Order: sequence, then structure tokens, then C-alpha cells
Amino acid sequence: MRVHFWGTRGSLPASISSEAIRKKIVTVVKAARTLKDYSDEEIEEFLQSSLLKGNLPFSAMGTYGSNTSCIEIVGGNEFVLCDAGTGIRDFGNHILNTASQQKDDSPKVFNILMSHLHWDHIQGFPFFTPAYKAGNRINIFGFHEELEKAFVHQQEYPFFPVPMKAMAAQITFTLLEPEKEYEIAGLTIKTKMQNHPGASYGYRFEKDGKSIVYSTDSEHKSEAYNDDYSFLDFLRDADLLIIDAQYPLFEAISTKENWGHSSNIMAVELSARANAKRLCIFHNEPSFSDEMLDEFLENTRKYLRIYSALPTLQIDLAYDGLQIEV
Repeated sequence: MRVHFWGTRGSLPASISSEAIRKKIVTVVKAARTLKDYSDEEIEEFLQSSLLKGNLPFSAMGTYGSNTSCIEIVGGNEFVLCDAGTGIRDFGNHILNTASQQKDDSPKVFNILMSHLHWDHIQGFPFFTPAYKAGNRINIFGFHEELEKAFVHQQEYPFFPVPMKAMAAQITFTLLEPEKEYEIAGLTIKTKMQNHPGASYGYRFEKDGKSIVYSTDSEHKSEAYNDDYSFLDFLRDADLLIIDAQYPLFEAISTKENWGHSSNIMAVELSARANAKRLCIFHNEPSFSDEMLDEFLENTRKYLRIYSALPTLQIDLAYDGLQIEV
């Protein structure tokens, strides 16, 4: 299986400013003073080697992105997505562009598994271009009784000019039951109710002995420190954990307590205790710049070395466009 991250910001989209881009350019130009000439080939080699060797931070070479939650699970026999934040727009455009290049006009099936219905997790769907193509099938799964109503309502007047009934694809809504196991698109999927205002739900995808957990918008409180904390079994031995860690610890336990999100510290401890192989921090704080997120990731990795005597856990911070193979 493989995960493609199309949207990784939490709460709302966070575009990059012109000032921030100029700062990145200045950082790279200063580092490029060692170049003997400025041929296209040498510049490209310099950029690649600087990123691989860590001579330049990720924040200077790129951006963590602006889109809200949407990831693709690759490995099933149909398209599988988690959430429909603004990242689903880029995914849809990619699918149409690829089909056009390959001259593939065949109908497609898209399965969208919803964690919950807060706006940052559904706001991209009106811009999901495959939904406007006749012959495509879109299966939307979730746990909330208002599942269909939420999608339809955001495209009604006065919120949006194009109603859902104008979408030519066949769109169906299916309610799931918490804690049950499902087979969707050739993947075994386990589910878990999570602590979040209005409730959210996590998904564990399994195939060929590999496992990926998608657990966003989940706040872990004091009971998480108990040895019998039920969430640990849901995360146990996962090859990849994608976990909401929007806040630093102080914010998570003080000013933003009960907002439904967890800290990077909690993510590390849960991952280590569950014996996960890889952790990817997700639902990035929209007020954080790329430089702040670089620091946030580094602090998270430092804490792992403090917390665990054998820190074998690999830690990444999700960005739009990141792909991870498991």
C-alpha cells in the first residue's frame, strides 16, 4: 500500500504569502554562493543534494502546503480517499489530467471514507471534478446520521452556486457502524470512534500483512496513559500511523483543551507504546509557517530520543504531495 497526501492542514486552508516565498528564495540564493556556474543542471543538482544532505531545511526548499484534509490510500482495486477537504480538488484534477494523457475515458469508482463532517473535511467536494463526469461512481462512507445532508447542504443556496444534483456522477451515501470491520475496494478496514466535538472516527487499513492507520481529529486525554487504553490496540504494530498532532503540548492541555486535537508529544508516546514502525504527524496548525513546522518536527524527533531508550520509530510531518510506501 501507499499513501498520497493531498491535503494536510487542519481547520482551514493556509496559503503561503509572497513575503514567505521571498524569504525562501533569499535562503536558497545565499546557500548557492558555492556554485561555480548557474547552469540548469548544476542548479538542479545543488537543490537535490542540499535536500538529501540536510544542508537546507525543507522550509527553504518547499512548503508543507495549504490544503485541508484529504489522503489517498493506494493499493486497493478502486480509488480510496479519507476525507474531502480542499486536497480532494488537487486529487480530482490529477485523475482527470492522467486520464486525458492516457486517453482513458473509462468510468472510475471513488470511495471516500469520512472521519467526520466539520467543514474543513468536506469543503473540497464541490470542486471535485470527477463528480461532474457521467459514468463515475462516488461512494461516500461515514458514521454520522447527517452524512448526506451535510454534503448536500453545503452546495445549496446561498452557500454555493452549483447544487449536488447538478453533479453527473452517481453519488451514494452509506452509514457505517463504529468498531466494525469492513471490506472496501479490496482493503480490510477497521474503525474506531474518537474523542472530538460531535465525534470523529479513525480507520485502519490492512492488506497483505501491512497496515495504515488514519486517525485525525482525535483528542487523547489523561486516560491515554492507562495500560488498558483501548486506542492502543487500534494502533498496535501499524506500519504507518497518520495521527492528528496539531498542537504543541502546552496548547493541547491548556488554552486549546477540549478542542478535539492532540499534541506531538501524545502522538510520539502512543506510537511508541503501540510499537508502530512509522509516525506521520497530520492536521497541521494553519497559523504555523513552514519554518515553525520544521521546528515542530525537529522538537518531536528530539522528544522521541528522550522518551524512548531505543528510538526506532521514524517520524515525518505530512505535507501536500508527500507519498509514503508501506
